[in-house]
Amino acid sequence: MVRPLKTADGNYVDPRTARSRARLIDAATSLLSSGGVGAVTIDAVTALSRVARTTLYRQFGSSTHLLAAAFEHLLPPVVAPPAGGDLRARLVDIVCRSAELIDAAPVQLTVLCWVGLGPAQLDTDHAAGVNGDNPVGAENDAVASLRAQVSNRYRQPFEDLLDSPQAKRQLGDFDTTLAITQLVGPVVFARLAGLHSLGPSELTQIVDDFLAGRKAGAEISDRSRIPARVARPEVEDPSDGQA
Repeated sequence: MVRPLKTADGNYVDPRTARSRARLIDAATSLLSSGGVGAVTIDAVTALSRVARTTLYRQFGSSTHLLAAAFEHLLPPVVAPPAGGDLRARLVDIVCRSAELIDAAPVQLTVLCWVGLGPAQLDTDHAAGVNGDNPVGAENDAVASLRAQVSNRYRQPFEDLLDSPQAKRQLGDFDTTLAITQLVGPVVFARLAGLHSLGPSELTQIVDDFLAGRKAGAEISDRSRIPARVARPEVEDPSDGQA
């Protein structure tokens, strides 16, 4: 007899259920890695995993939930920037790490595009939502969960560094989201546009340009805060011209 497993919240889960879920995620992940979103159909997943369609819907509720679970399974960890050192070196380190992840795992770009544009319609006779199997609220929950995963994994290291006292002291007040876009945007664009991968010297230049732009912006902002000096009118000395 198979003994049930106990989860952290105290609920019991049948090991057979866990195995079925793992096989479905493994199948979806394999299809996603080899063929992209379009390859992750209900028919393909059930055939590869050898798990019944009814079990798939019982486990995930919808094909969107399954796709979101596959994406989450594929997301690689992001290493935090060094705790010490000067700000420039720490920024160069984290930008280079992000570039390596994008170059080494192209599926991340699919993840970012998918969560940004919304779930894709799966190419199958039983595509997402055709038979009422994908309630809109449930789909939104799945996509929101994935978007949170992407945000936490990829934004957080940048936010931790850019919101640090060291960064605020050297760069002044700025929009953190815009700063992340300025630092990582060129890397993502180069990948999406099919350009060559940016090397260490080019990534360092991106950081240097960002820092130079922030310094110039801070100087302009400081000058705008200094009130203009108003010329004081000269007062005629009544003693002038008297003998």
